[in-house]
Amino acid sequence: MSRTKYIVLIAMITAMAYILGFFIQIRFMPPPATFLAYDPKDTIIVVGGFLFGPVAALVISLVLAFTEMITHSPTGYLGMLMNFSASAAFAVPAALMYKRMRNIWGVIIGLIIGSLFATAIMLYLNYLIVPLFMPFVTREQVVDMLIPTFLPFNLIKTGINSAIVIIIYKPIFIALKAAGVLEKTDKTDKIDNK
Repeated sequence: MSRTKYIVLIAMITAMAYILGFFIQIRFMPPPATFLAYDPKDTIIVVGGFLFGPVAALVISLVLAFTEMITHSPTGYLGMLMNFSASAAFAVPAALMYKRMRNIWGVIIGLIIGSLFATAIMLYLNYLIVPLFMPFVTREQVVDMLIPTFLPFNLIKTGINSAIVIIIYKPIFIALKAAGVLEKTDKTDKIDNK
């Protein structure tokens, strides 16, 4: 695959993830955690990681978080750090596992590892960062929210996104291959193996 084609595809995946994250946001947590919102953008980042590797997942996560910061996020660089960490912690381990085991079990195991890693990272970052951009929430309140609020939110979010990835990754790969976007010589040839 040419460098130009690779960059264009990464840009397209980033744009798709941005659009999903912008238009689909579901808030279901009670106060004071109403700032937590589910969105499906990480599903696209993970598929990008499966198609083009963990480095691509990392780059997409970073570019997407930066783009969100300069376009619509009210939380500035702290929000960018949180968004980047959440996406990268989920997508990069999943893509790394899939790179080692290029079949459905690699997908499933990778998503489980990514879900657990992202949940652990976000518990730590919520503890550190939430009081910085929400001064009316004390660190003690954040500690009290870690297990009953942040833990289930992140497990639900990554669980939903994992289920979506399992459903969509193979049809997306097949469609891209049929359209000639991916060549038969790409490493992604084995994505539809059981």
